Amino acid sequence: MRMTDTFIKPMHPEGRKFVAIFGAIALALFIVWEPLGWIGVGATVWCYYFFRDPERVTPQRDGLVISPADGVVSLIEQAVPPAELGMADTPLTRVSVFMNVFNCHVNRTPVPGTVKAVAYRPGKFLNASLDKASEDNERNSVCVEMADGRQIAMVQIAGLVARRIVSFVKGGETLAAGERFGLIRFGSRVDVYLPQGVQPLVSVGQTMVAGETVLAELGAGGRAA
Repeated sequence: MRMTDTFIKPMHPEGRKFVAIFGAIALALFIVWEPLGWIGVGATVWCYYFFRDPERVTPQRDGLVISPADGVVSLIEQAVPPAELGMADTPLTRVSVFMNVFNCHVNRTPVPGTVKAVAYRPGKFLNASLDKASEDNERNSVCVEMADGRQIAMVQIAGLVARRIVSFVKGGETLAAGERFGLIRFGSRVDVYLPQGVQPLVSVGQTMVAGETVLAELGAGGRAA
């Protein structure tokens, strides 16, 4: 690996227009007052860094659930998946990964499978670290069905700063573990609803790397009824 690869990461195309806007503002600030211009340069570099999209090496062993987001595990609790996905109303283990404005915000599929449903629901913009954000905030939910019939839900949740959830997938698509399925602009959270009986291998406060950190192991759960 070259030294520059440590610091310079690829940028997701979704960020190009934002970096251009930040850059234009920085140039305008230089005209107004040079110190303001340098602040603008710093903000432009941050914007580029926010939309970074580094390559990730996803574990390939069958039966693993991989973290869908960079960030910190903020909650682990029992909860019913979003009703709009049409899944059973049985409480499942929900693992929430909170992303701050310095985390990479490209989200990755935790398991291989077929997209059974994608559902967007408008809502509030509460602090994404709060428990009630799962119910009240704007969200985009994705249900993936694995080869054995079990399903996993990933829910992108907007936060105080986030004002745009971007989804890259639609119903019927086949996804590989670690494949990009969306991003959220400027700070938020992703919830993962594990299949019934599956316990997480992570703890609250643990740092996660999207597409790489093992979140849970499915085991031989059998085909869903």
